[in-house]
Amino acid sequence: MTPPRPDHRYLVISSDCHAGLPNAEYREWLDPEYREPFDRSMAARAAMEAELVERGLRNPEFAEEWEAENAEGLRGGWDAGRRDRELDADGVAGEVIFPDADAVSGGASAPFGAGLAASAEVPIDLLMAGARAHNRWLSELCATSPERRAGVAVVPIFDVEAAVAEITRARESGLRGGILIPSMWQPHAPYHDAVYDPVWAACADLEMPVHVHSGAADRASYGQYVGIYVAEVRWWSTRPLWFLLWSGVFERFPTLTFVTTECGAFWAPDLLWSSDIVYDREHAAKKLGSQLTSHMSMRPSEYFDRNCYIGASNTRRRELAKRYEIGVGNIMWGNDFPHPEGTWPHTREWLQRAFHDIPVDETDQMLGGNTAACYHFDVEALRPLADRIGPTPHDLGQTGQDLDKWADLAAAGRPWLTGKEAMEEPTGD
Repeated sequence: MTPPRPDHRYLVISSDCHAGLPNAEYREWLDPEYREPFDRSMAARAAMEAELVERGLRNPEFAEEWEAENAEGLRGGWDAGRRDRELDADGVAGEVIFPDADAVSGGASAPFGAGLAASAEVPIDLLMAGARAHNRWLSELCATSPERRAGVAVVPIFDVEAAVAEITRARESGLRGGILIPSMWQPHAPYHDAVYDPVWAACADLEMPVHVHSGAADRASYGQYVGIYVAEVRWWSTRPLWFLLWSGVFERFPTLTFVTTECGAFWAPDLLWSSDIVYDREHAAKKLGSQLTSHMSMRPSEYFDRNCYIGASNTRRRELAKRYEIGVGNIMWGNDFPHPEGTWPHTREWLQRAFHDIPVDETDQMLGGNTAACYHFDVEALRPLADRIGPTPHDLGQTGQDLDKWADLAAAGRPWLTGKEAMEEPTGD
């Protein structure tokens, strides 16, 4: 392969960043009639946080250490100037912004739980009020650097008419990053129901990607066993994908973009493989009737390639080794700023460990190119910034490496479609 230019700098766009005001400061962004309920919810939230610590579900020592070590940087969760300095130091030129800047104690989260862990257990009017308050504030944050920030509007879609109105208003306010919907819909209609078609239509027309993001899960079933939450939370957040896929939503709305974020990407090859062979009526699926594929004209993997992306966040070696089965063009890296489970503030080191032997053209795609395409970033506008702060192939250790060692895996692609198998490269973690 052609060696990278010495002056090549990656345009890095994080597909998974977070922003949110300190909780109490959301009050002024709420519609006035929701301010008293908000005050009550703040008291309930404080009691819940104390209970989580008491039950051993939160680690207060870690929270104290994390916040002490990163106090200034954490202000970037809501302070635009501080935010830009943190992104610059991380080598990140552009960002897609989700709610909830504090993932340790919930101290900078959208009102009424309308953020990452939103569930239908909260009355829809409160959820929507909290969403509107966050979206209003987020549009102002994004306006400080519109070429750099793609804000994701929080939109609980269970009241379809109100949701479409908020999607339209959010887009007009400058939130071009799409919408975040709850990953759990119970007790409302599941996402295969045609009642949501006006939402999908609005998002397709306005070029607003639809997102689910890890956070919500069936917590009531887990008791004190937080490990069960860890095991299941990604499943709840990826589940809407196959509801839309098999019900023909991507067939009816061919320009709709759907993104699963911060759920990893390791699950995608098995989902695509198992779905494709069923669609193709492999042996075990021959007994199924015509309804199985009556809403589809293509294989599931073809819809996935056309309509879907994975905001893979802190992309790991095991996932990169499976990138040809997942789809190099579907993977979007993210630093998860300012959450402690992400790569900030040590992104350059994390990138070197993960991408040191990945071909430069593929690295370009996964670190920024795919995200730019999904969210319509102005690459030319970001290029001067990337040329100043972006990491180089040398920084990532990609010079002097045998970057052609992946050729057999690349040729195999998705083996269930190509009929080719290749030994997987050693991956580490």
